[in-house]
Amino acid sequence: MMHLNRRRLLGAGLATMAAATVAYAASPKRPLIVGHRGAPGYLPEHTIPGYELAIKMGADFIEPDVVSTSDGHLIVRHEPLLSVTTDVVDRPEFADRKRTRTLDGIETTDFFTCDFTLAEIKRLRARQAFEDRDHSHDGLYQVQTLQEVIDLAQAKSRETGRAIGVYPEVKHSTFHQQLGLPIEDRLLDTLNRAGLDKASSPVIIQSFETTNLKYLRGKTKVRLMQLIDGSDTDPDTGAMILKPPSDKPYDWVVAGRAGDNLDQLSPAGLKAIAAYADIVAPWKRHLISFAKGQLVRRKDIVDNAHACGLQVHSWTMRNDRLDPYYKNNAQAEYFDLFDLGVDGLFTDFADAGVRARDAWMGARKG
Repeated sequence: MMHLNRRRLLGAGLATMAAATVAYAASPKRPLIVGHRGAPGYLPEHTIPGYELAIKMGADFIEPDVVSTSDGHLIVRHEPLLSVTTDVVDRPEFADRKRTRTLDGIETTDFFTCDFTLAEIKRLRARQAFEDRDHSHDGLYQVQTLQEVIDLAQAKSRETGRAIGVYPEVKHSTFHQQLGLPIEDRLLDTLNRAGLDKASSPVIIQSFETTNLKYLRGKTKVRLMQLIDGSDTDPDTGAMILKPPSDKPYDWVVAGRAGDNLDQLSPAGLKAIAAYADIVAPWKRHLISFAKGQLVRRKDIVDNAHACGLQVHSWTMRNDRLDPYYKNNAQAEYFDLFDLGVDGLFTDFADAGVRARDAWMGARKG
């Protein structure tokens, strides 16, 4: 239980965040900018300095991906894997932790967070995940707990006087459940202790799986978001190509359920999502793709989602991963998605996202 003095300390900041969240809900045409894993275009992902930078750049929300340690602590890593985003491979004391496990149906050999205690995780240091980005900060920052990220968001909300939301993603729900380390209830406990338990709270829970979101809907009033994955697009038609494990939610695979992610984005699929979620977030190539160098727009997906009462977010905006169609103009991609009616975008470069959002809003007012 939260100590009363801490609850009083958080009160003013939470009231400010709740008011801003309600204001956003009443004016959804101002798109949200989400600091995807912090600011990984500049600093190692899921680190306190990375989240601080995204906040300084004006991100409305920061996104921690949530996985579990062997002793049941919730930490933030993009995957329950450690070799790419930490220095674990350089630590001989952990050499025997390398394992082969089945992750969403794929045999995967790596260092898994579920084979480390929190104390051991805290001995690791983060590194930049992309080889072609700045590595000068590798080895400087700890792996963070979810609680530490929430504490940061709330402290920065009080400091800046604006709402800094938290957008946690439950990673590989079925995988963690099969290990006896389910994330969902511990995530809710962490949010509840922080006073983040209302529909107006500055928090959104997301997942690629569906069963866990339906479970969460029965346990919490906070907003929920359904992620929709994709694999690639046909260069001749722009049509989505789906391949495992990105073709359907993994809980559908385990249950033997028919259908795929295109079914989820059909009018009937969106209506089904609206029964348990507040937001749907397809990969951006479901919404804009390219056919022989020409832009293909799928505004119908956005319109159908809005008709069901769903907001639409999308991911991931990366200045250094633009399609040639944009000729290195990152703002043009933001504008194309905002013009479709997208309500929020995840970005590795929060400064570019905020500038593009502000320019787009300014152009609309003009």
